[in-house]
Amino acid sequence: MSLISLGGIMRRGPRIIAAGGALALLAACAQIDVPAHLRPLSKDAMMLLGKKGMRSGNPIFVRIFKEESELEVWKQREDGRFYHFKTYPVCNWSGDLGPKVQQGDRQAPEGFYSVSRHQMNPNSQFHLAFNLGYPNAFDRTHGRTGEFLMVHGKCKSAGCYAMTDALIEEIYALSREAFIGGQETIEVHAFPFRMTDANMVRHRKPEHARFWAVLKEGYDYFETTRQVPSIAVCERRYVVNPQWRSPIQPARLDPASVCPAYDRVAPEPFKPSGTDQIAEERVTAPGPKMRSLASLPGGSNISGLTNADLGGSTLSRMFGFNFAGVSKPASSDASKGR
Repeated sequence: MSLISLGGIMRRGPRIIAAGGALALLAACAQIDVPAHLRPLSKDAMMLLGKKGMRSGNPIFVRIFKEESELEVWKQREDGRFYHFKTYPVCNWSGDLGPKVQQGDRQAPEGFYSVSRHQMNPNSQFHLAFNLGYPNAFDRTHGRTGEFLMVHGKCKSAGCYAMTDALIEEIYALSREAFIGGQETIEVHAFPFRMTDANMVRHRKPEHARFWAVLKEGYDYFETTRQVPSIAVCERRYVVNPQWRSPIQPARLDPASVCPAYDRVAPEPFKPSGTDQIAEERVTAPGPKMRSLASLPGGSNISGLTNADLGGSTLSRMFGFNFAGVSKPASSDASKGR
């Protein structure tokens, strides 16, 4: 190296050192691991939202189908209707077709549930999770028991709907952005299967027939209107989209008492326009499905959790909550991965 060039470096030394320090700091920052619950939506997800004319902060609606092992996220557009955003494979779920009845039966819930902001769990041992809110008013009035039934990651289930970590991150982020945008509760409808007329005939189970018939009312209403039906509980049953004859606050309804007078109004069918065709395109995320009743003889029960998984962690480690002073029942759903 010549003396001239060496001298130039020496004269510029302080600036070179400063620039090098800044680059090193940027490199260090680039390697900071952002917590899973704070990670932004991916570029692909943001592009899909833009393509479908959706805003990240607009409300979402979630449907889960056991037999198909699928979870759908629908997104509201400016016309007030919901359009399909993406279908996600449910990696694992436990039990069989039919509602959850009691704590320890390892059944994944079926029914109409609502998820509020405080039901989101960023500290779950199973990556990320949100609590379905089981038992809801309907479940409780039928004496159904259980707790901490979640949609979470890790592809392990004993009463929950388990996704892969990557997919639960995107679902969690979509939910987070909807809450930030002002949505108070996210409706989650969990079905045993896609409730078409053909499937209702194929799955003729007397013990669930009446319950499933009401779930189908909610399914059909959304399929017809692309709007989420209101759900009430009275007379120990779900009432789908009632039009009350007098002003009523649904939260004050007694789930076990006689329903107030109401009417059924014919739903206004959804008719997509030509500009809605892109938003109508169905997108399915890639991922594994560990459960499929159609491929399992007799609808065998399968759980992704081993005995070690069920017994090896305390409640605080499983859920990231403080359960000081609470003992863990031998067959509690609280011991099943969240």
